Amino acid sequence: MAAEGHKLAIFRGLLKFKSNQQKIWGVLIFLSIVTTIEVALGIVKPEVLMVPFLRMKLLNWIFIILTLVKAYYIAWDFMHIRDETSGLKNSIVLPLLILIPYLAFILIVEADYIFDVMDTGFVAWNF
Repeated sequence: MAAEGHKLAIFRGLLKFKSNQQKIWGVLIFLSIVTTIEVALGIVKPEVLMVPFLRMKLLNWIFIILTLVKAYYIAWDFMHIRDETSGLKNSIVLPLLILIPYLAFILIVEADYIFDVMDTGFVAWNF
């Protein structure tokens, strides 16, 4: 019934489902696997991933990337952005592609500045 109006494939058509209910379960399983990987990495914290990369641990970069993957699939499948016109998709996705890296850059620069101020001893670590 509703299968005609919605695309029943994920991963750019690699997995195809017969009904919306199967697709919801498929996306739920995928998101659960990504979450399980995040939790396992957070508990184990492998030494291999504790090396710095761009002034942050590699493990933290993996957490950021996996979180963005989950956010993408939640918005794309559960919020039905995949079924919208290209203009609406672009109006939602393009600002995020510009704003998220910009805000992350600002946060990293400010955090680096605060760390340098605290590290040089001008201000005491009082928190």
